[in-house]
Amino acid sequence: MAPYFETVKSFADVQITDAGVNTEEFLLASDGLVAMFDLLGAGVFGFVQSDIKSNIAGVRERYNATQASSATLEDLVRCDHAQGSREGTKCLVRLIRGLAFTCLALQTTQSEPALSLHVCFRRAYDGVLRHHHTFVVRSVVTLAIRAVPRRDHFYTQISQGGDGDKFETELRRWLVGLDAIVQHMRVFLADGGYGRV
Repeated sequence: MAPYFETVKSFADVQITDAGVNTEEFLLASDGLVAMFDLLGAGVFGFVQSDIKSNIAGVRERYNATQASSATLEDLVRCDHAQGSREGTKCLVRLIRGLAFTCLALQTTQSEPALSLHVCFRRAYDGVLRHHHTFVVRSVVTLAIRAVPRRDHFYTQISQGGDGDKFETELRRWLVGLDAIVQHMRVFLADGGYGRV
């Protein structure tokens, strides 16, 4: 059986056109991220997974209710607001934040291979999510980050014994795609007054 990273929908394969980010493909790739963290065992990245899962569910619920007018994330947000709702948009903003955090942490693991994994995730948390959280949530997240696995264990679990070079190449490609989506949506949401990532 092929390693998970070779079968999951990659953010690099999510279409971004002049109309925007393809909603269905984006949700599939987001589901793949959550399942990737499942490979590490229960609870290791629970603080990320539960937040991302609930926000995927919120965006998907809105998409399913307005599918004909929500082909892109941008359309989904516009439709959400035109119908006087904000729930889909709120979930999308929080989801993009969670993805931005994950993306930055994993980019740091690649660009600074000597850093411990928990330091990479701590830096990403401080830069992306910390200012959105209360003191109590920050304390819980700080403890959770300290429990992340060692770098070698993390990569062994995620790659599932697949070719290491191939995994690094795919992860880099995946992160480039994710970063492009995060940056694109960050600008769209802020410029439209829909929310700040």
